[in-house]
Amino acid sequence: MSTPPPSSRVDVTFPPAWDPGREIVLDPGSPEPLYFQVSRQLQHAIEDGRLPAGARLGNEVDLAANLRLSRPTLRQAIQTLVNQGLLVRRRGVGTQVVRTKVARPLRLSSLFDDLAGLGGKPESVVLANRTEEADAEVAGLLEAPGLTHVRRLTRIRSTDGEPLALMNNYLPDGVIDPTDAELREKGLYQLLRSAGVRLHAAEQNIGARLATEEDAELLGEDPGAALLTMQRTTYDDSGRVVEYGWHVYRASRYTFNLSLTNGPQ
Repeated sequence: MSTPPPSSRVDVTFPPAWDPGREIVLDPGSPEPLYFQVSRQLQHAIEDGRLPAGARLGNEVDLAANLRLSRPTLRQAIQTLVNQGLLVRRRGVGTQVVRTKVARPLRLSSLFDDLAGLGGKPESVVLANRTEEADAEVAGLLEAPGLTHVRRLTRIRSTDGEPLALMNNYLPDGVIDPTDAELREKGLYQLLRSAGVRLHAAEQNIGARLATEEDAELLGEDPGAALLTMQRTTYDDSGRVVEYGWHVYRASRYTFNLSLTNGPQ
């Protein structure tokens, strides 16, 4: 007996407390496109908890009919939120609400400290914590041409049990000598400050790339998923480089926030 082809309809379950067919109000006379009105109201429902993480969106055919929209318009609304990392389409599951992103301000702080400050429960898995020889490239990154050895750290940072970032750091050997337990329980900058290092400034570059097979396995993403990247060189108050970090973050769970001000006119 042949197996019937899978249905193209997306089975989605909304919490009974929030019915999109009743809650979403559309204004055809508004200058806002209809798809944007839908995506905006869905986004508000996700952000205020009416659509919690893990909720599955309703059947596209029924939802479009309830809202008196065409399926392409509804699909555009959903795709807008997929692109923002608020919804994800998973084969065999459907369209699902993901956790709210961690919005991190750009300042001289560690991810561990920022997550704790946001009320999360930061956790770390230590993949590498060792001293190794410093080649010319590493010595250049740390702006220390005569450097012979470095401390290499690699950790997966999670919050509330969900992987968020893969973090790599080089430090000049001897700056700190942390145990794995200390790296699991504290942020890198907290350990540096406890050792008497006076952090002063940093240079940071932010970019993006696609997840490799290794990234995907470590971070719980699909290969090819969007990742944010960050490289940071941190200086103490004497101008010495005390750490160089290169990290990747899940774009579906993480954003950087920065404030802009008017310069001289």
